[in-house]
Amino acid sequence: MQTSSGPAARRTAYERLRDLVLTDPAIQGTFLTEGDLVKRFGLSRTPIREALIMLASDGLVDLIPHRGAYIRPSDDREVRETMEVRQMIELETARQILNSGEAPVATMDDLYRQQVELPVSPDTIPDFINLDQRFHASMVDAAGNRVLSDIYTRLRVKHVRFGISATWTSADRPAQVLDEHSRILEALKLGDYDATAAAICEHIAQTQNLLLSR
Repeated sequence: MQTSSGPAARRTAYERLRDLVLTDPAIQGTFLTEGDLVKRFGLSRTPIREALIMLASDGLVDLIPHRGAYIRPSDDREVRETMEVRQMIELETARQILNSGEAPVATMDDLYRQQVELPVSPDTIPDFINLDQRFHASMVDAAGNRVLSDIYTRLRVKHVRFGISATWTSADRPAQVLDEHSRILEALKLGDYDATAAAICEHIAQTQNLLLSR
């Protein structure tokens, strides 16, 4: 067992627990205990406990005294409200970058190509969704509004969780995501805000519909 403590051990525990919670839909609705996690990951209790507190601050678990960390399934309201905020931020930043001529089309095109070239399988779905998140975040960050970027970053864990859940819901989803990303990218290249907004709204609506149909 790794008994080290401190920032490095805490970060390791946090990243491993976060990946477990985000990438395994079957774990939703269950409890994780410190004892089980110590055995599972071979880490000592202190970094595990600290990592669970960090996950709770992310909204990924609820800490229940004498029970452990409850992986609360996302309900329909959380899905709708998260997607609503995401859409508002993406539409506003798309407007700003097109008005300023700062659309990061080269960066987004590179991330899109990486998604296209990634062989999609159960093992690579987290990588696919990570590229998806980076594709959208690059657009948001290009607007240069630190407040919007900060809000969007804090929503990242939910974006990843929802993206993975939607992909598990439909085997066709990765191909659909690529098509939707292509439309967003082409509209940005043309400098057409209306087409960009329509593509963003369609992309988010498709993900939301899959999540609500679970």
